[in-house]
This record gives sequence, structure tokens and C-alpha cells, in this order.
Amino acid sequence: MAVQPAGQTGLARGHESAPPWRALAMLAAAVLGIHALVLSSSPARFGPGLDGAQQRVQPLITRSITPPPAQPPAAAPESAPAKPPTKPARPKPPPTQVTPESPATSYVAPPSSDLPTPGDTPNAQAAGSAPAEDAAALAAASAASAPVAPAGPVQTPVTAVALPESVKLEYKMTGNARGLTYHANAELNWRRAGALYDAGMRVSALFLGSRSMGSTGVVGPEGLAPIRFSDKSRTEVAAHFDSDKGEVSFSANTPTVPWVKGAQDRVSVFMQLGGMLAGNPAAFPVGATISMYTVGPRDADTWTFLVEAEEQLSLPFGELATVKLTRQPRREFDQKVEIWYAPSLGYLPVRNKITQSNGDSIDQQLSGLSKG
Repeated sequence: MAVQPAGQTGLARGHESAPPWRALAMLAAAVLGIHALVLSSSPARFGPGLDGAQQRVQPLITRSITPPPAQPPAAAPESAPAKPPTKPARPKPPPTQVTPESPATSYVAPPSSDLPTPGDTPNAQAAGSAPAEDAAALAAASAASAPVAPAGPVQTPVTAVALPESVKLEYKMTGNARGLTYHANAELNWRRAGALYDAGMRVSALFLGSRSMGSTGVVGPEGLAPIRFSDKSRTEVAAHFDSDKGEVSFSANTPTVPWVKGAQDRVSVFMQLGGMLAGNPAAFPVGATISMYTVGPRDADTWTFLVEAEEQLSLPFGELATVKLTRQPRREFDQKVEIWYAPSLGYLPVRNKITQSNGDSIDQQLSGLSKG
């Protein structure tokens, strides 16, 4: 028996076991058909189906949109800063005549502590009525803090007055000026005519000339009410009392001063003091004071006199028991004024001494008296 090679034997078996090509072609066609059926029957598993129009690529159209320029935000109008509420200040008291002899009195009413101030309300419930309440509070505060006008210069009330009839008093005068002593004659003329009076003082000295002061006015229930005061040396200056306007004016063009009831001048003050002592001596014991608003040729001041002990004087006129009143100077250039009144002569001034701040003085002592 003949033996075939091994390679040839396998090749022969392969040809014998391989299927025909037609069978392979049919198998391939069947597989393709199954795949086509699966793809066409289940499109939802792989995404939405696209129609022909959607399968075409659409052109991409773009446009540029330019935003409008941003407007800057409108600046909010600045509101005027609210003025902080001001507390009513205590006003300073108006300047008055200095009178250290009497206690100072305050005429300023303190602001009320019950007035509401802004920010004191606990909530905004009364916000609508706040402006009206604030206005009322400010008005009340202004009224409360308004200074009360002072009552005027201190005046001792006149309880009684007894003025003498017309009389002329003559004095011997001794003066000291700049270390030199001189002598002169002086006189006080007092005249009454019904409700009017006229008083004049005159001093004359050899080589020194003369000086006169005069007072004219009205006599009323409370004594003298001057209308005009004059002071004449080389020229004359005067003060005019205007009760209707409530002021005293000066011909020297110095500022006016208030007129007050009971005001006197530098001549009438001598007679008014004597009239008050004569009218009610018991009202002025030793240590009592009498204050009078006294007008000079250019200004006015309150003169306060201290009642001192009785004093026996030896005068050119004779021996007289007297009551002494002294006005002590309060300021640097004030005069010291001393007046001695004689009760036996109806409290006429029988001695007058005036001392200046530099030590110069005049001393007038009664030498003669004539009535009528």
C-alpha cells in the first residue's frame, strides 16, 4: 500500500469539509439583513431620528450686539445737613450799675428742664408730630431763657419827706489842691414856688474864679424830681431828665443813661437826703444806708450813704448837733462825700466835704443862714 505525505492528507480533508460558497454568501446576506432590521426598528435607543432637512448642515449666522453705553448713576442730591438742635444758652445778664453795697440779684430765668430734646423719643411713633413739637419746644425755651429786664438802679424807698421853705445858706470853704491850701466863699440857694423848685450852688475864690451848679425840677409827694442839671465853670454842660422817654441825656454828647423814679442830681441830692431825714428820722438809725441814683454832668451812678453817729460840730455859724452821712468811694476815681445835717435847723446841710481820689478836697462849713 502506498503512503501519502501528511500535508497533502490535511489539504484533502479541508476541501472535503468546507461549505460551498453559495452557502456562505447566503449566511452573510442573512446577517446583514438582521442588522438592518434592528437599526430601522429601534431608533429611540440611539437618539432622535433626523429627517433629511435636519441631516443637512445649517449655515451658522452670527451678529454682534453692541450694548448701549452705561449711563452713570445720577448723583443723589445732597441734602442740607440738619442743624444740630441748639440748647438755649443762658444769656449773660445785661450790664447794670455796680452796687456792691447791696446783694446782687439774678434776673435770668433758667431754661425749663422739662422741655423735650431731639432724640429723646423711644420710637418713631410720633415722627409726624415731631416738627411741631420741636418748634413749640424751641419757642418755649426761647421764652424761658429771655432775660428779665432789671428793675433799675437801687433806690431807697421814700416813706416820708419834709423839705424846707426857701432859704440861703452861706459857707466858709477851705480847699486843698496839689498840696496848696486856699480859701473861698460858697453858698447854697434853695427856692420853692408851689410845685417847682430851683437850687443852686456857687463857689468863688480869689485868683481861681468861680464855679456854679444848678438844679431845677418839680416837688412831689416823694420829694424832688429834677428836670435839668447844669455845671458851669468856663463853659456849661447839662443833663436833661426825660421821664416820658425814660432816659437822661447829656449836652456833652456822652451816652444817655436810664431815667428812674427818684433819681437826683449832684445838687438836689443834698436837699432830698435832708428831706428824707426830716420826714422820718426813726427810719434811719445809725448803720442804715440810703441809696440814690445820682446824675452828674456826663454820667450817673448810685450813691449809697451810710448813716453815722451823731456828731457835735463847732462851725463858723456856731455849735450844732449833727447827723453825718458818708458816701464811701467804690471805684478808683470815685469821690468821698460827707454831709452833716442839723436836726435843729430842719436837717439843712451845715457842712459838706468832698475828697477826690488824688487827695484834693473842699470843706464847706456853715457861716450864715437867711430865710425867704
